[in-house]
Amino acid sequence: MDAEIIQFEPASEFLENRPFSEIRVGDSGSLVRSVSMRDIQLFAAVSGDVNPAHVDALYAKSSHFHEIIAHGMLGASLISTVLGTRFPGPGTIYLGQNLKFLKPVHIGDTLTVTVTVKARDELRRRLTLDTRCLNQHGEVVIEGEAEVMAPKEKLRIHRTELPEPLLAGKITEAD
Repeated sequence: MDAEIIQFEPASEFLENRPFSEIRVGDSGSLVRSVSMRDIQLFAAVSGDVNPAHVDALYAKSSHFHEIIAHGMLGASLISTVLGTRFPGPGTIYLGQNLKFLKPVHIGDTLTVTVTVKARDELRRRLTLDTRCLNQHGEVVIEGEAEVMAPKEKLRIHRTELPEPLLAGKITEAD
């Protein structure tokens, strides 16, 4: 059987998984997401990571990158999004991840986040996946390898609708 690439519409009403029995080496799933200043601010608020390279435009201008950059873990968190909501999907247990941050992610960058099955462990129902985030120029910004326990059974569940988060406070120059 040929490897299968899974891409879902972000606004899909349902989350559907692929159980371990249906997954083969070479299968993959992905999502595309643009990174905004609002994303960076929300990530900083939730994580507490207010490193000025991510949230202070004046400081960032004098830094190595000369502008605000996204948290590396913001980009990496999109890998978790693929695993838990797209491929393998709901019921997946994220066991481990190694990462290399190769290039900064800038405000306005569009990331394509892809996970690809590299190996299967039939006995433990585990998958080893190559994980990769590319920017809109096709440059690898984050790469690594994840280990997951894939779901045993097929699931199709309604996507939980979340409230729209609000940011209060000063508007920064980068907004």
